[in-house]
This record gives sequence, structure tokens and C-alpha cells, in this order.
Amino acid sequence: MKRLIVNADDFGLHSAVNRGIIEGYKNGCIRSTSFVASGAAAEEAAMLARENPGLGVGIHLTLVAERPVLPPEKIPSLVDGDGRLLPDHVAFIRRYMTGGVHMDELRAECEAQILRARQMGVRLTHIDSHQHLHVLPGVIRLITALAKEYGFSKMRLPAEAFLFNGGFHASAGRYIAKCGLTFCALMAKREMNRVGILTPDAFFGMLTGGNMFSPRFMAILRALPDGVSEIMVHPGTDNYVLDDIYHWRYHWEEELASVTSDEARDYVEAHGIRLISYEELTNGEIL
Repeated sequence: MKRLIVNADDFGLHSAVNRGIIEGYKNGCIRSTSFVASGAAAEEAAMLARENPGLGVGIHLTLVAERPVLPPEKIPSLVDGDGRLLPDHVAFIRRYMTGGVHMDELRAECEAQILRARQMGVRLTHIDSHQHLHVLPGVIRLITALAKEYGFSKMRLPAEAFLFNGGFHASAGRYIAKCGLTFCALMAKREMNRVGILTPDAFFGMLTGGNMFSPRFMAILRALPDGVSEIMVHPGTDNYVLDDIYHWRYHWEEELASVTSDEARDYVEAHGIRLISYEELTNGEIL
């Protein structure tokens, strides 16, 4: 049996992202999303989550590229001179590997994001993170400890198969980065197993992140193994507005079109693929 979690990242980042995710849930394959508690449109996303209880919502721990939930003066090792979180995973890893990130501050910010989501009334189903920093060596132990403390039993494992490209011919640098992430994720899996955290059996969407055009989404659907798989997507409704703010070269509208296409929905139905959220993943079985 094939079961599929199509998870849309960045819920709460911007209203155009929120609209895309809800459209992808109502009219497409999305059944799960990840909430940015510090996002500019987080309050709107929380309201939309309450209005759409069938959409599973996890916490998207955000340690780069946004403003923190905590006051910057309480977490100086995580922020830059303007009080914002470091710009990207490269800057974070550089500071982390040179001992510049204080683990007590890292824990405090992650905890604050979880608590803020809950205070907004979001019922959280799982943990993942912006730019997948939760699987870094050392960081994963902190995150699993928080997971157990706050009752999480499910987590993203961004371990896309080393040789899988889904028809996307990425640059050498992007491919190397994907392999590095997969290696870290597989190492982190040991810690997840140790504390009883559940993960899907397979993960797709790292190499094609932001570039999930319909042919690539279909290639992944055709390649799904038996068991539970996750496909990470980034839908939105306005490329022009989002590109002006986030210089990631994402194709938000095209990703939304991929997950809502008749071709994708027909394929899922014809091949008996069951669309689920993380909430339905429990003890290695599906409810």
C-alpha cells in the first residue's frame, strides 16, 4: 500500500502562501502543512487552520531568515546586528560549527515557537524546520528532547534518496547539498528511533524544492515506494509579490498548479494512493 503526505511548507509566512496552501488542500493533494510561528501572516494561518480542521499542521521551527519569537536580546547567539535570525542555513551552520550558537538560546527560541503556535490555537501534528536545521548533529538531540516534553511523536526526516532526481537536473552544488542533508538526516534517524519518534518511510522534494513543476511532481508520484512517503512542496498564489520579498527563486504558483492538477489527482485515485497527514501516522501504522 502507498500512503502519501503532501506537506506544504511555510504556512504563516505570507498571505499569498496561506492562500496557496488552503487552495492546495481544498482542491488538490495537500493534506499537511508546516506553521511558521514568527511569520508575518501567522495569525491568519492560525485562523485558517481552525477553519480547516482536516488539514494537519506541524510546527516549522524557523531558526534563519525571519524574525525570532523571543526578544533578540534574549538570544544574541542566534541573531545578527539587526535583531533578525541569521540569513540562511549556511550562516547558521558556520556559526554553529564554530561554537557561536548557545544551545540554551536555541532551545528557548524553539520552545517559544511551539508555545506561540499553541497559544494561537494551532493543534500541532509534527515537527519539521525551515531549511531542515533540526537534523544537524547535536541540534537533533535538543529537538527530540523538546518533542518528548511537548508530546510530539512525529517528525520530518528529509532523507531523499542519494541518486533520486525526479527528472530535475540540478547544479552540482545543489546536488551535493542534498546529499549532505540526506546524510545528516540518516544520522539523525538514530536519535529519533532512540526516543520513539515516527517518520515517513521516504522523503521527496529536496532537490526540486521551489521547482516542483507538474512533470516533476508526477515523476515523484510514479516513483513512490510502498509505505508512507512525504513530498515537500511550496505553493503560493502570487509569484510577483512573493519573489519581491523572498529571493529564493521559487515557483510558488507553478507548485500550486502541480498539486491541484487533474493529472495528479487522477493518478492518485487510479493507483489507490491514500493521501494522509502526519496526524494519521502512528506506531508505524495508519489510522
